[in-house]
Amino acid sequence: MIDTKVKDCIIIGGGIAGLQAAIQLGRYSAYDVLVIDRGTGRSTICKSYRNILGWPDGVSGEELRQRGRKQAEAVGVAFAVDDIRKAERDEARHFVLTGKDGAQYRARTLLLATGLMDRFPELPGLMSTLGSSVFVCPDCDGYEIQNRKTVVMGSGDPGASMALLLSERTRDIIYVNHEGKPASSEHMRQLAELGIPYVEKKVAEIRSEESGTISAVVLEDGSLLPAERGFISFGGNSIYSELAEQLGAELEHNRHVITDPRSKMTSVEWLWAAGDLGVHSELTTVAMGEGATAAIWINKTLKQLTGKSAI
Repeated sequence: MIDTKVKDCIIIGGGIAGLQAAIQLGRYSAYDVLVIDRGTGRSTICKSYRNILGWPDGVSGEELRQRGRKQAEAVGVAFAVDDIRKAERDEARHFVLTGKDGAQYRARTLLLATGLMDRFPELPGLMSTLGSSVFVCPDCDGYEIQNRKTVVMGSGDPGASMALLLSERTRDIIYVNHEGKPASSEHMRQLAELGIPYVEKKVAEIRSEESGTISAVVLEDGSLLPAERGFISFGGNSIYSELAEQLGAELEHNRHVITDPRSKMTSVEWLWAAGDLGVHSELTTVAMGEGATAAIWINKTLKQLTGKSAI
């Protein structure tokens, strides 16, 4: 299927940044905007964001996504379920996008909000606790482990670095090097100096209470590590910047997309990036701000390209 109609803007990614951008663009009441989402991503697995204005008791990623989509649809934004595999530009400088089954979409402007996904092994009990009592982002959820018994599960230096960072929050912390990859001598020295126990064994299971709160980490030898909170840090996260690369956008050494700090436009004209895909601290609240900022500048560009203005 080829959609011959050229959209004013296509947003790839229906997570937090993409939805916030869609809401902002829809409220200009002037543009044909399409969000293409494959229904996965970091926000789909977080059970409770507690650092967002107005949600002191937390809100799940799924609820935010549902509310955001409903809000965007109410201002005229359309949605499509697809996984965009190819991005290029045609003679008219329109962006041409191809989905996993060959469907094509065209747009004058493009916002990439494809995000990233943390790398972690399939550990029994992890998914039921992830985002509620086991966390990935110290900026987002370091507060949640304050003075609590915490187990960091990770690999080599990434896990050691996380344990050292979190020791500012709690002294009752242990690092389990699940994958057994060596940590640097400097990290090992710092762990020892701070009295952070280091265990080089595989995690067999994460146990939790009925509420979904972690209660213990079971190791491969059957030993139990009691826990009130957990963190994971395995390194090697997947940055979904392939489409940006196909279009020639400049990337950081870690494959995050470089954008103008003011407009969030990439090094490619009329191509924007927002959220975890870009270079920032990976907070949900930052993703919201970047999505809105990108939309404001997309509006400025579309006024010039289409002659349209807010109704």
